[in-house]
Amino acid sequence: MNKEHPPEPLDFFIWTVEDVGLWLEEINLGSYRQIFKENGVNGEYLEGMSMFTTEQILRFIRRCHMKWGDFITLCKELRRIKVACLKGEQKVRRPWWAPSCLSVVFVKVAKRNRQSRVVSLKLEP
Repeated sequence: MNKEHPPEPLDFFIWTVEDVGLWLEEINLGSYRQIFKENGVNGEYLEGMSMFTTEQILRFIRRCHMKWGDFITLCKELRRIKVACLKGEQKVRRPWWAPSCLSVVFVKVAKRNRQSRVVSLKLEP
């Protein structure tokens, strides 16, 4: 991904820890960039946060030394990204690490994968 621009929301499932750091800067939570990096928080981890139990949420907040208000901001921004995915507002792009010769294959698989993720997003409260 282009490191000069924040990553696109649809790609958040495949964000690296660096992409998450850029996103944190964009949503004014850049002070957590280093601690998220140290804890290996990537896009897959962010996606899984919606399934966290209360105990796991509290453990995450303690581990990242987050304020409650900042955690709520993080959750709201994650929700905004998931809604953008649900509405299909962003194009599917191949990740920066995928060879260009696989672009067509990746986009087809990603679109199919997005449809299954959209179904799971609809089940969230």
